[in-house]
Amino acid sequence: MSSPSAPATVPKRADIPEQYRWRLEDLYPDDNAWEADFRKVKDALPRLAEFQGTLAQSPARLAECLRLRDETAERFERVFVYAFTRMDEDSTNATYQALHDRSQRLAVELHTAIAFIEPELLQMPDDRIREYLESPELSLYRHHLEDIARHKPHTLSPAEEAILAAAGEVAQAPANVFDMFHDADLKFPSIRDENGEEVEVTHGRYIRLMESRDRRVRREAFLALHGTYQKWRHTLAATLSASVRKDVFFARTRRYGSALEAALHRDNIPVEVYTNLINTVRSRLDLLHRYVELRRRLLAVDELHMYDLYVPLVPEADIRIPYEQATDMVLAGLKPLGDEYIRIARQGLSDRWVDVLENAGKRSGAYSIGAYGVHPYILMNYEPNLDNVFTLAHEFGHAVHSYLADNAQPYVYSQYTIFVAEVASTLNEHLLFHYLLRETESPLKRRYLINKYLDNVRGTVFRQVKFAEFEKLIHERVEAGEALTPQYLCDEYHRLVREYYGSSIVADDEIAVEWARIPHFYRAFYVYKYATGFAAATALGQAILEEGEPAVRRYLDMLRAGGSDYSLNLLRNAGVDMTKPDPILRVMDIFEEMLNELEALS
Repeated sequence: MSSPSAPATVPKRADIPEQYRWRLEDLYPDDNAWEADFRKVKDALPRLAEFQGTLAQSPARLAECLRLRDETAERFERVFVYAFTRMDEDSTNATYQALHDRSQRLAVELHTAIAFIEPELLQMPDDRIREYLESPELSLYRHHLEDIARHKPHTLSPAEEAILAAAGEVAQAPANVFDMFHDADLKFPSIRDENGEEVEVTHGRYIRLMESRDRRVRREAFLALHGTYQKWRHTLAATLSASVRKDVFFARTRRYGSALEAALHRDNIPVEVYTNLINTVRSRLDLLHRYVELRRRLLAVDELHMYDLYVPLVPEADIRIPYEQATDMVLAGLKPLGDEYIRIARQGLSDRWVDVLENAGKRSGAYSIGAYGVHPYILMNYEPNLDNVFTLAHEFGHAVHSYLADNAQPYVYSQYTIFVAEVASTLNEHLLFHYLLRETESPLKRRYLINKYLDNVRGTVFRQVKFAEFEKLIHERVEAGEALTPQYLCDEYHRLVREYYGSSIVADDEIAVEWARIPHFYRAFYVYKYATGFAAATALGQAILEEGEPAVRRYLDMLRAGGSDYSLNLLRNAGVDMTKPDPILRVMDIFEEMLNELEALS
């Protein structure tokens, strides 16, 4: 099989060779089979509704309800994934636009049909809940029911719950307003690129402009973007303030100690994990300060500015990596995970789990998705460069995780939390990085790889923890009855930037308004998972490289466990305790090791 050459224009879907297209026929042989399952899901909804008000009758009655719920949800998952992936392979296809829309409406109907289950369980007396947890008929669902029961202290009366549910749509207003303003209405000025051509600054172009070797281009893009946010800082402070106040309102109404506690409770994560992350990263900010000083020296500037943080320190090694070579590199990099893991990855490559190439109308980016009972799928828009090799390894981390969990767990425990999801993908990148670093004989390529790793830690750990600390501060301010004024937000954010990056960089005044452009702040206390995932993946990856088979066995057991236990327990069983600073310090140790080498090579 030969690799495709880059086309002059984006090809149509029909022109992509079959071996580079995913085989969605494994989900449904044709659209008629999809229609049959769609109808079965619809037909099950009235049967589910018949259970409402009867769950307290007996454990057997609840077990019957949960089995029908899972059977229906499993079938719906296949219906949804087929429509979703067909739409994503060519969004101009009217047939699959329609299937996608219908599947989304069906999702709402299914959610509505089963919405009574958890509130009804939580209204049971404590002794009845304990009886159900010990019931043989519900043995399969014990962890699932224990997880639901955790929420009982934070569950209100049926009437109050109905009010909160009705308020849910209104509560989304700050995020919806921000999204529409940010994505649809907000426009940035144009600048001149490296060739003197006028280009409009956009969200999509911004990072590319910030990676320009021309410092004028970087500076003008930086000023164009942040100057625009500065003009809208009062509006965006109001939307962010409303979002934070929403978080605080729901946390207090549900009797949590704080909005942070409420957000972490969903994954059963203690607040100490969050605060430990911030404190541990802060204890090693000296490393980030050294990195910033090295960046200043390598860029040969008297003063480093915030717009100098994204330009590569080492020019990209001129490596063109065809897709087949990329798959060989990924398999070689993942070899420490053992024969079973490699067999699954090879199967995914040979059995067309991956949609490889860009085509007209195809969704951009990359992701992994799957339906229980069918193997996972990976969407790529492969370009022959090293970044895309790492992306392929990343997505196979998700895919093999899902494959192992689906094959080992019943449907109810097949899904895993975001807290562990990024561990599996990031660990693959970790192994691939160390493989490439070990194998390369070119000093230039080695410097490029080290630069890539350092920038990854800066963006995934240091920057995300800075965001996490900012979120904590602004929620605590609202909880103390204070206002989130534009001045306060800018002052606090600017202070954090200065503290995190140190004195070797000019913390330009414009960076103070960066908070206004971060969509994740409208999904409170989410970004910390990027850093914890990176730390856990590093610790587990190093254990696999150093210990071999025992560490691999523990890790694969974690992947197979899916959602059958809480995230911290799964990671602890695999060999990493995220309640302690050790995994984060391990990242810092490797960062320091790589920093030492790049300093010596420079």
